[in-house]
Amino acid sequence: MAAWGRRRGVTGSRERIVSSTDCYIVHEIYNGENAQEQFEYELEQALEAQYKYIVIEPTRIGDETARWVAVGNCLHKTAVLSGSACLLTPLSLPQEYSRYIALPAGALSVACAALYGISWQFDPCCKYQVEYDTYKLSRLPLHTLTTSTPVVLVRKDDIHRKRLHNTIVLAALAYCVKKIYELYVV
Repeated sequence: MAAWGRRRGVTGSRERIVSSTDCYIVHEIYNGENAQEQFEYELEQALEAQYKYIVIEPTRIGDETARWVAVGNCLHKTAVLSGSACLLTPLSLPQEYSRYIALPAGALSVACAALYGISWQFDPCCKYQVEYDTYKLSRLPLHTLTTSTPVVLVRKDDIHRKRLHNTIVLAALAYCVKKIYELYVV
């Protein structure tokens, strides 16, 4: 259907360019010896202003930010997957063997969730993901940049992701506490 509209010369609303109020660009302009600190300050201001898109032109800060987001994603996914393994292992393995997988998986889930909660929960960067989709990147005003490899952050609503994360981790914690109580107290 979209191809038909393009052949007839009709432009769709999906071809829209992102407005300048939705996008903030941290430009790589060196003026003074504190340029790196200025870039970091600009990024912090853009994160706190909650722009939909943040384009980071300075390579060092962009790479650091992309790694920070990747580590947060890894902790989140590890907590969810190991918590799920903790909860599903007793359903799939015999009772006498399941605790050898479920308890370490539950402990890993709780540890990752605690680290995520301490390090990332209050960081404004946790609301952003690195954008790799070339179609979405083509809608951004990247033609004004001096670098060919900027890091582009997109703000995502993560309320459902955090609810899933917390629910699975709390269930895994409850299971582990119950199992430890059964093994050592009873």
